[in-house]
Amino acid sequence: MVPKPLFHLPLLFLVLFFSSKTESLRFELESGGTKCISESIHNNAMTVGTYSVVNHNEGHPLPDSHKVTVKVTSAFGNNYHQADAVQAGKFAFYASESGDHVACFSAAEHNPKVILTVEFVWKSGVQAKDWSTVAKKGQVDVMELEVKKLIESANEIYKEMSYIRASGDDTHELNRVTNERMFWLSFLSLFVCLSVAGLQLWHLKTFFEKKKLI
Repeated sequence: MVPKPLFHLPLLFLVLFFSSKTESLRFELESGGTKCISESIHNNAMTVGTYSVVNHNEGHPLPDSHKVTVKVTSAFGNNYHQADAVQAGKFAFYASESGDHVACFSAAEHNPKVILTVEFVWKSGVQAKDWSTVAKKGQVDVMELEVKKLIESANEIYKEMSYIRASGDDTHELNRVTNERMFWLSFLSLFVCLSVAGLQLWHLKTFFEKKKLI
């Protein structure tokens, strides 16, 4: 008898794909400008972000002109993090609502113009958890730690799929309601057109009868 594998191969690929969901990027920001990055996060998911202005002259402090203002908000406008005129910082929170969360970076006006390089790492879900701390606290070996990561990843996939399914149901209901309203609107438009045509025929008939043309 051939033993069954613990994980199906496609599921394992999905787990590995979702468990590596990390947004890491470096971008340039001109003084007086603003750049925003969005991340789709579902309800109750943990998210962690770190940012810093890159110092291209190591050994020398960054000038005062190399500072940014950072604001992280949800799709509904809730403010999760704000830092004014900083060179580095971090944020961490549990999302209280599903949807696109936006991190905006703004640089103050400066004359002459300067170009800032910002390094930004945004982790959500399983990647947002500090697994080194988990290993130290639980005193677990490497294999157990990887299993814990896979279990957490599977839970994240389940939550993500549930969110996608709920969004699909909402979209389907919206389409159904829209189609129903369009049907009644088309029916009303046809009724109005026929009524106007009938009134025009009645008016012409009355006009010709008065002129004794018919």
